[in-house]
Amino acid sequence: MSAFIFVSILMAALLHASWNALIKTGDNKLAGMMVMALGHGVIGLITIATQPMPEGTVWLWLLGSATFHTAYQFFLGYAYQQGDLSRVYPIARGGAPMLVLLVNGIALGEYLSLSSYVGIGLLGVGIVLMARGVFTSGESRKMLPFAIGSAFATAGYSIVDGLGAREMDNAVAYVGWLFVIAAVTYPALMISVHGTSILRINRKTWLLGMCGAAASYTSYIIAVWAMTQAPIALVTAMRETSILFAVLLGWLVFGEKMSRGKAISALLIVAGVVITRLPY
Repeated sequence: MSAFIFVSILMAALLHASWNALIKTGDNKLAGMMVMALGHGVIGLITIATQPMPEGTVWLWLLGSATFHTAYQFFLGYAYQQGDLSRVYPIARGGAPMLVLLVNGIALGEYLSLSSYVGIGLLGVGIVLMARGVFTSGESRKMLPFAIGSAFATAGYSIVDGLGAREMDNAVAYVGWLFVIAAVTYPALMISVHGTSILRINRKTWLLGMCGAAASYTSYIIAVWAMTQAPIALVTAMRETSILFAVLLGWLVFGEKMSRGKAISALLIVAGVVITRLPY
């Protein structure tokens, strides 16, 4: 792997953590997430302008994925309303690959390597310790079910998107259509829950949400490009440094408490995710 690819992957990880930090910065995290969904929709419209239409059962995969993405944004927005970036992000980000591995191994009958079992164990310990810290640090406990819900939703769309993109055989078009659909479903959910008051969005929230959409999309593009230039397992493992970036951003930018327990938990989660990505 060249130094340029290495730095590019780290930049993608930083951008992923940064868009989460941008949403956390806003006065209204739920509205910020909605603006980001709309930004994704704009990017999706531009993308599908030159791509083929989905056909047949691909629409079912897209609708299923949009449902999971909507749930993901819903839970994550509420989690950031209640909890720290350095607490929410590792649980949400680290829980998803553990759940995907368990589903693939148990429900789908896929072979799990020794490294997968070791990684799942480290992930489980790290997440339990991170969650336990909520009860011992005086932080709001309300964020925990939302962070866990976000992890479940992420695992859900990861599995559905993998199968759906394979069936469509065009990842670019699939993601573009997904962005467009999710740009409708998430705002619709927010309006149904909060009424039209959620549409009264100030300039700061619009700016942060749109910047978040740009950072999220750019991170995704870099990651996909890197997977064409270097081993996929290595790229995906390196991307998980985003957890460390999020913890550092929470500590340095938001002044969140950085206890030894939180730092150890984050390192265990990163180690667990990286190990699960190893090909043996």
